Amino acid sequence: MPRGVMQSVEDCQIAILGAGLIGASWAALFVHHGASVRVWDPSAEALQDLEGRMAGPLAQLCDLSSGAAATGRVSQCNALEEAIADADLIQENAPENVALKHELYARVEPLLKPGAILASSTSALTWSELAPGLAQPDCLITAHPFNPPHLVPLVEIYGRDAARLERAEAIYSAAGRVPVRLKKDATGHIANRLASALWREAVHMVAEDIADVAAIDAALVHGPGLRWSTIGAHLAYHLGGGDAGMAGYLAHLGPSQERRWATLGNPTLTPELCAALVDGVLTEAYGRDIKTLERQRDDALIAALKARK
Repeated sequence: MPRGVMQSVEDCQIAILGAGLIGASWAALFVHHGASVRVWDPSAEALQDLEGRMAGPLAQLCDLSSGAAATGRVSQCNALEEAIADADLIQENAPENVALKHELYARVEPLLKPGAILASSTSALTWSELAPGLAQPDCLITAHPFNPPHLVPLVEIYGRDAARLERAEAIYSAAGRVPVRLKKDATGHIANRLASALWREAVHMVAEDIADVAAIDAALVHGPGLRWSTIGAHLAYHLGGGDAGMAGYLAHLGPSQERRWATLGNPTLTPELCAALVDGVLTEAYGRDIKTLERQRDDALIAALKARK
């Protein structure tokens, strides 16, 4: 952890702006790790239902921690001013709408204490699109989690103020996350760019009738997906080069890689292709509804996280 910054989430006052799916997951994570968390949402209904939607994530975090209960506390705030007061980290989870976020930032910025970090959970928008909503944009970082944030450790961050980036990394790390820092602003950050590239080819294979949806998903889960859960793409190919590593792989197998790249597709989501994708996932789901699939996904994630420990 960087020197001279907070070493524990328990030292932090956290504000969560937006009590939806992502906001409730963030809140549960920080509360589990001992933070004082204040949650604000413009919808009174979302706030009233917050504790119920945090219950599942808190139980999962307790399970992952061998029964350790949450040590933090959460407060529901009807006023934005109350949520932001003295907050070290403000985790913003507003809808992916630039104008809406700019409007929110205009209300938030005058309330920030010196040095506070305004962190956007945005997945689709870039720092460069969000920063014009602030008079002092250095307070802003993008901090994109993967869903669900309380289980998937990755947080992709980008910003312009090195001190804030270091403190944000320390806070997320203390909450059991794995922050990775972008060197430049990029649409889709890192992981969504990789995921989008892979899914584009998966969709292309459906369009070209190379394989059906279930077969493509099974090939990913039981092949490279298993390996990628322990080692990244670059290191995987480094090992693929044997004793010579990446240099050996590029020298001997680089041309074959280029041949594969040349055959990759760029599909168009026609009505016919969309119908094939919908039918394919419904067949693969085999009657399981979304809630069941989410529960099975989360159970598998928890088992994988326990195994990684």
